[in-house]
Amino acid sequence: MLTPLQKRTAQAIVNIFETGSVQGDYGNVTVIKGDSGHLTFGRSQTTLATGNLHDLIERYCQNPGARFSERLSSFLSRLAARDTSLDHAGLLHNILRATADDPVMRETQDQFFDEKYWQRAEKSAKDLHISTPLGLAVVYDSTVHGSWALIRDHVVQHKGSPKAAGERAWITAYVEAREDWLTNHDNEVLHATVYRTQAFSRLIELGHWGLDLPLVVRSLEISTATLNAAPPGCYDGPQPGSRPLALQTPMARGLDVRLVQLGLSTHGADIKADGLFGQTSAARLKDYQKANGMPATGVADAALIMQLLA
Repeated sequence: MLTPLQKRTAQAIVNIFETGSVQGDYGNVTVIKGDSGHLTFGRSQTTLATGNLHDLIERYCQNPGARFSERLSSFLSRLAARDTSLDHAGLLHNILRATADDPVMRETQDQFFDEKYWQRAEKSAKDLHISTPLGLAVVYDSTVHGSWALIRDHVVQHKGSPKAAGERAWITAYVEAREDWLTNHDNEVLHATVYRTQAFSRLIELGHWGLDLPLVVRSLEISTATLNAAPPGCYDGPQPGSRPLALQTPMARGLDVRLVQLGLSTHGADIKADGLFGQTSAARLKDYQKANGMPATGVADAALIMQLLA
């Protein structure tokens, strides 16, 4: 059994692969051209095409404390139908980004991904007598990213079981086989993901089988400090209306900015709700002011903020 810290470290490695963050980017929304998963979202990038995105959002909406449940509920039927036009649904993308500020969503993702991926990886590792933290991290990554069973069977056929070959030799062979599979896959999108196996090869080369901290993975530090830091891009303030919003240096950022951007998006603005009040936010705010007979100042006072949030 891994310790809680070893489990978090293994998950952090995959978080880095998935969204470039030790903690994981809970509001990450991605659509990659040619990706069969289509719209992906969250810390472990669950996909529209598998139906897992629907299951995650449905679970979140069923929580009575979910801040954005009403907004997301209207998309549930299309998510269930795996409607690929949602790849281009800007408003949905912005609502998903905004849910990162809701602790209920972050906890829902943690529980969901633990059930969908971590527990499955633990069982797979146990069945093969894989017990090292690094070995389990490799299994977990393949469970999240895909291809675990296919490459497992290939390596067992050529090398035998981990128990017969020795766990470290078997995991090394597995990582090499998976890199070859990713490099030569018909889907060229997968070619660019060989950084995952390259990172594991480096950890194997350095002998980090116990995932002792600190570690560096893809130039990011995994340590007790980074594991306990706040997730990136999550805001718990300032509250909407507590300050005017305008283009400034440094840029205003926070919960109030994100909700204003979401309000503009609801009114049809082409804007990304990233919580940073930049030039695009100011321009879209001016457009909204013009369309509603207001002076186009690009400044949102408390009254305008509340109007956008209504």
